[in-house]
Amino acid sequence: MICGHRHSDCYAILKGLRPDLNDDQLPRREHQGFLTSKNRYVSRKEGWNIAKANNQIKLGLEASENGEESQLISENLY
Repeated sequence: MICGHRHSDCYAILKGLRPDLNDDQLPRREHQGFLTSKNRYVSRKEGWNIAKANNQIKLGLEASENGEESQLISENLY
């Protein structure tokens, strides 16, 4: 697991660790999520539910909310 403040930070770290990987070999969105304040990994869907329940969605609520398919993106938090 690679952690960073934003997903782009994680990709930069990964590319630094594995410069042999090209962009097609990097993990895709289905393998991305967030760490809670207790360092627990959660999926984008669970992250959405946690952030929404705690009034942490700052931007993009209307654009990101999609019923059970809602997924948190870092831009929702800043």
